[in-house]
Amino acid sequence: MNLFENANLRWKRFTGNHHFNYPIDFESALLGARDDGHVDLLYRWAPNAYCHFHRHTAITTSLVLEGELHVMDIDPKTGEETQSKVRRPGDYACKLPGDVHMEKGGPEGALVLFNLFSKDGSLAETLSDEGHVLSESTIDQILRGKKSR
Repeated sequence: MNLFENANLRWKRFTGNHHFNYPIDFESALLGARDDGHVDLLYRWAPNAYCHFHRHTAITTSLVLEGELHVMDIDPKTGEETQSKVRRPGDYACKLPGDVHMEKGGPEGALVLFNLFSKDGSLAETLSDEGHVLSESTIDQILRGKKSR
């Protein structure tokens, strides 16, 4: 499968609302999901737009394919930013569960490949500005959506 030129990818777009004080505009495309706990996703960000503030609850690896991904690590106890980095094409990262952060596309957006592994089915939690869990993403949700297509 060519990830750059593939009209068959089904993109799901996410945007912000009045609950968030930052511009949210990103899309995801499911590449594969298995009931053994592995999920492969492609994400793309609009220029200078964020995804939701979140915490990974799965082991997550990522590879930047295009653009820049700006990542701001957040201390879950204080809510303070602890580190900020710009990841460029070719940059690879592996994060253990519990990683709390914000991500946004650079001036030209970003395209990133994510691979997640979860033993218990939990992938990520969307957080409020105060760090409260707003929603959870699970493998079961993805598999149900995949089967209903």
